[in-house]
Amino acid sequence: MKLSSVVVTLLLTVGVSYYIYTPLPAAIEEPLKLMLLDALFRAMLQVGDLCQCLGLSHHIPWIRGTISGLETLGEMAGGQRGGVRVSDVDFDRVPVRVYEPPAAGGGEGGLRRAVMFYHGGGWALGATKMGSYDVLCRQMSDELNAVVVSVEYRLAPEVHFPVQYEDCLAAAKHFLEPGILGKLSVDPQRVAVSGDSAGGNLAAAVAQQISVDDSVSVKFSVQALIYPVLQGLDLNTPSHQQNHNIPILHRFIMARFWLLYLGVDTSLHPLLLSPSFLHHPSIPPSLRSHLNWTNLLPAKHIKHYKPVGMEMGSQEVMGQEGNLLPVLMDVRAAPLLAEQGVLGRTPRAYILTCEHDVLRDDGLMYTRRLQDAGVMVSSHHYDDGFHGALSFAHWPFFFDVGERMIRGYMDWLQENL
Repeated sequence: MKLSSVVVTLLLTVGVSYYIYTPLPAAIEEPLKLMLLDALFRAMLQVGDLCQCLGLSHHIPWIRGTISGLETLGEMAGGQRGGVRVSDVDFDRVPVRVYEPPAAGGGEGGLRRAVMFYHGGGWALGATKMGSYDVLCRQMSDELNAVVVSVEYRLAPEVHFPVQYEDCLAAAKHFLEPGILGKLSVDPQRVAVSGDSAGGNLAAAVAQQISVDDSVSVKFSVQALIYPVLQGLDLNTPSHQQNHNIPILHRFIMARFWLLYLGVDTSLHPLLLSPSFLHHPSIPPSLRSHLNWTNLLPAKHIKHYKPVGMEMGSQEVMGQEGNLLPVLMDVRAAPLLAEQGVLGRTPRAYILTCEHDVLRDDGLMYTRRLQDAGVMVSSHHYDDGFHGALSFAHWPFFFDVGERMIRGYMDWLQENL
């Protein structure tokens, strides 16, 4: 009996170790913590998929509920965070959480700077009240003496593109109204738009639209994008090839988030990973040049990677491509594809990228395209960074690289906003 218990324990230990272990680049300084985080996220996805297969629920609500439970534990461990006044209101029927700093007044005339923030989560996860985002927004409000508006845009699968974008744009237009800024004592010359991951996508798209909308008198003065996702046409860039199995945003997961956002069956993610998208005859050469990474990326990031050749699929696959392509070419979903004239009107930018992130090249290409359009860009690249690191600077992981990212982000806003 004792021997059988030992065998079972050994097998369980080996099995758990095998599930947790993921080969990681040497540059990642806290590999065990990242492996544990990745194993937790993969387990949530797999159990969520099982629930969906059994007809119990869609996998996304289940994942949200699990994350919410973990966040509750984090609040219990982290205690109360005071000092900043927080209120939940609506901006043009879009729920937002407004953070107002404890310090009275700000710059000239007692006016304060402001940040409109869009959370990440693949357009399907995340929330303004989520612990990591709530902590970040409180910290921004306190340290920068800024009014921070975190937008609770609607999520997939309940809604799909362009609803998330439209919610964010509506909230931005409402916030930028002179009367609203005046009520919150915000300096109209010092308003930023920012977001991480999918939130960075929304921030870039909204910044573009606001910059060309003559009906909006107040414009954003800066845009701060944290490892943004900026296009879904080419998921075979060097960073997608290099980091396809690097936590926590594996390449196939990014493809599934795109399909979820667009309202397409997520089981078709191999289609989105196919290189034939970029070579589809309906894509004009001028648009294709906007994501030609052989011209837009520095050689040190291209490394030995080559463009992946076209693979012709079945008529059914080609038909699916035809349905997806119009949305993937829409600049509201893919801000990287915007014309140079639009990019040139956007505000100066901060773009954070991570070496070990499938989205690295989206941010680097956008940096180059903005610079070519005459926009001042501060590019902050973390050689030991991975996707989502900034959100895991707090309990229970406390990643050092995430803490450094927050510090760099805050310092830039302090100096440039």
